[in-house]
Amino acid sequence: MDDVVVERVLRAVEQVPRGRVVSYGDLAALVGVGPRLVGRIMSTYGSNVTWWRVTNSSGDLPAVLLDEARERWAAEGILLKPNGRGCRITQYRADLARLDSDYERATADLRG
Repeated sequence: MDDVVVERVLRAVEQVPRGRVVSYGDLAALVGVGPRLVGRIMSTYGSNVTWWRVTNSSGDLPAVLLDEARERWAAEGILLKPNGRGCRITQYRADLARLDSDYERATADLRG
């Protein structure tokens, strides 16, 4: 796996503000890769970043991550959907334009 792509994805995740989420697809569009690659990078390398702020397109997380994510979301003011599988992504999605500018600054040193 390309180390620069991994670093770009992880830095993008770190730009998501507290109390906000993005989807794998949002990050993929930002970084210029596919959402499945973002998911693979997050599952392999994402444990040291704010992984609970990255959901699927419905605002849901894998069941194995939900218990820990619920605590983190509660601390950040993110409420669960009635089904308990995630959050309402339309309500909690980060401002993608701002995320883009924050990402550009955060990855400026990675440009070749």
